[in-house]
Amino acid sequence: MKTLTNIGIAIFASATMVSCFNDKKPNYQYFPNMYEPVSYETYGAYSVFPDEQEAMVPPDNTVPRGYTPYDYENSTAGLERAKAELNSPYEVTEENLATGAQLYTLYCAVCHGDTGDGQGILVKREKFLGIPSYADAGRNIVMGGIYHVQTYGLNAMGSYASQVSEKERWQIAMHVMNLKAALNGEPGILETTKAAQDSIKVLKEKNMEAVTASEVEKK
Repeated sequence: MKTLTNIGIAIFASATMVSCFNDKKPNYQYFPNMYEPVSYETYGAYSVFPDEQEAMVPPDNTVPRGYTPYDYENSTAGLERAKAELNSPYEVTEENLATGAQLYTLYCAVCHGDTGDGQGILVKREKFLGIPSYADAGRNIVMGGIYHVQTYGLNAMGSYASQVSEKERWQIAMHVMNLKAALNGEPGILETTKAAQDSIKVLKEKNMEAVTASEVEKK
């Protein structure tokens, strides 16, 4: 009988404790101020902030998380400097080219055309006119310039910096270089990059052989 009584008490106590559980909020909090945040209204005035302004200006010389500073100005001089100096920090790979092709189809092909010939659907419908082909003579189309134009826009083309990230702009630039090569009947950017890397490797090996031979002669 005593055992049954103990079992009954244990069941009653367990049921009482479990019935008070709340999955969304703990029953007891140790130092609740560590769990409950202090909420401030957006743009509200509070004495704890400088000038009582909740919305404070970011500290000097800081940039948003994930933002990469871009040191080329939005001007003709800035564009020419980007063409001459700016190189992609990302390796030319099949994966980057595939992503660039998808993004190009989404954002660029409507004007520039699927092949880069300047005959996108908006051009054919005469919504925009005078969009040149990537293969037009005299056009200095290079990776840095493509990235710069996507960042700031050029002529009738607006900026795409808010639609595509820094990496995505480079991936699109890779695909544009591929389209330019195809229009000119030249090898794609992946092939030319690998060929350049192979040439550098051969030169390094020859230099190493020359250095080794020179050291042997000195001995």
